[in-house]
Formats: sequence, C-alpha cells, structure tokens
Amino acid sequence: MANVVQDPKIHPEAVVGDFTTPNPLVTFKLDDVAFTYGSRWKQRYFTKRGDDYYVLPAQWDIQKKRWLPFHVEKGTDWWVPHYGESNMERPTSTLCDGCHSVNFNIETKQVTEWNVGCEKCHGPGSLHVAHPTKQNIVNPDKLDSVRGNDTCIQCHSQGQPVGNPIAGKYYDWPVGYLPGARLVDYWKLEELKPGVTGFYQYADLTAHKNRMQGNDFVQSNMYHREIRCSDCHQVHSNTVSNLRMPSNALCLGCHTKENPAGLKGTVSEHTHHAEGSKGSQCVACHMPKIEATIKDSFVSAHTFRFITPAQTEQSGIPNPCTSCHADKSTTWATKELIAWTSVSPWRVAQ
Repeated sequence: MANVVQDPKIHPEAVVGDFTTPNPLVTFKLDDVAFTYGSRWKQRYFTKRGDDYYVLPAQWDIQKKRWLPFHVEKGTDWWVPHYGESNMERPTSTLCDGCHSVNFNIETKQVTEWNVGCEKCHGPGSLHVAHPTKQNIVNPDKLDSVRGNDTCIQCHSQGQPVGNPIAGKYYDWPVGYLPGARLVDYWKLEELKPGVTGFYQYADLTAHKNRMQGNDFVQSNMYHREIRCSDCHQVHSNTVSNLRMPSNALCLGCHTKENPAGLKGTVSEHTHHAEGSKGSQCVACHMPKIEATIKDSFVSAHTFRFITPAQTEQSGIPNPCTSCHADKSTTWATKELIAWTSVSPWRVAQ
C-alpha cells in the first residue's frame, strides 16, 4: 500500500507494462505517464493535465502479462452518469486520490504524501512527532472494533460519501474521514440488494468485484464477533496480503477444538480432502477467489460463507466445489456434499 502509486521518472523500475512492443491499445507513450498505479494484479497509468490526473486507456495485466483496455462503461460504477464518456473527463481527484494519498485537499488538490503513509491509518501526526505519547496519535488496535475496522474499510469498500455531491462534485472516496472517527458519518456502503446479481454483488450479497472487502466483511459473523482486519493482516509486513501467518495456521489459531466455531476433528476430516492439499485450505471453501480485480483475475471473498452448488444453480454465484473441480457438475457436487456425514445435508443442499 505504501508503494502503489509511483513516479516512473523517479522510479523507472516501477513500470511493469511492456512499452517496447507496439500494441493498438497503447495509444500513449511512457513519457506521458506521470504516475504508475499498482504492482500486483494490474498496473494503470495516470497522466497529468492542468492540476489533475487522469487514467490512460490501457492497463497491464501483471499476472497474464498482457495489455487490456481501461474504460469504465455505462451501467457499472454508480458515478459514471455524473462524468463524461472519455477518461480525460474523469479526474482521479474525485474518483481515486483520496484513498491513494494522505490528507488529499479537495480544494487545492494537494497531498501530504502519495500512497498510504502513516497518517492514513494513524491520523494527524505532527503533535505526536513533536512530543510522542499514546494520547496524541490514533492506534487502530486500541479503538473499538467498529472504528478499528473503519480504518481499513475507508478504502477497502465501495460506496459514496454521505454528503455527495460536495461542492458540486461527486466523490468516490470518504471525504473528511480521519482515523478514530465513525466512518458511517462520512461514508455509505453500496446498498445490499438480496437476490440481485449486478456490477457490485452476487445474489447472495457476496461482492462481485474487488475493493469490496469491507462490504463483504461487515456481513460476516467474524465482524459481528468483533474480529478485526488486523487480527489476520499485519499491514506493516511485506508478506503476501500482509497475512500474519501463512494459510491454515492463521485460521486454526482461533478455530481450535475448544472454540464452538472450531474443528471437531482433523482438517482433512472436515474438508474431505487430503491433508495439505488445495482442497484442505480453509480459504479454498470459505474465501473463494470470485471477486474480479481485472479481467479473468480474481481476489478472495470476505464473507467467509460457504457457497453451495445449489446457490450456483439458483443465482449463478460461483461455488468453490465446481470452481476447483471444473470438469464436474453442480449436481455431482451437491450429491457429494450430502454424502458427507460431518455436515448438515440440509444446509449444503440449499
């Protein structure tokens, strides 16, 4: 998060897109790029015009090493009707920059720093720097679970500011929010619509696209049991997804046999897959990669619900069984699940 936005003139190594091979999608030159955005799933390219930045019309798929078009189409994001058709009519100041900078000033369009610096999560820090105490800085771990999680949800969610439009402009980030405040006073999450599959969600309310970890998480039992994002993610680390521990060790650290929500037997007895196999990873069933971050690349859901094959038949939401066993049908998967004596046949058949 601290290096998502980079100036390629200062950090040429940040550029991962192939600018050496001609491609009809790439109608701009590297010299036109003021900022690169992204280094894991996708890389987009911002150009500066006047006092604002705009996203150029091609993005690099990092996983598949290919160029893809970038243009937000009609009927997708809520803000599209409020802006022109061209990328050059859609400034990042209103649609992006508040989450990818510290203290973005909507009047001057100036920032304290680009990327997620310390103050993005800990609040204003000048007093703390001058005289460090626990009382003059925000520590999200010391806040109640709602406000602690708000620190992450401020950017890891889809919605819009409560006060939109602000000074006649429509913003896609929580203008005015500072860590320690109640995010709900500044930001409203995308409306949940049961039974509807749309741009933002599947019919069971699991998110359909990336950046909706917060929209997912607030629905979960984990959130309502006051689990925090930071219980699983250590944002100061440089591990994949900033996880505190790898794979099952993280989940099973809490879901012990003594925990009512823990396993009653071994992992393989619970999953009906071989120990250590992909099918015996907790995240394979409870955090399936079904939320689009770029074409044909997906990130993990955060509701932690198990999605049944029947739900695939009913509403088209991908289930982890046939997503992995791609050569099998949902009927096959349902029969297999009902045969498992360690789970409720009524629940898996729904």
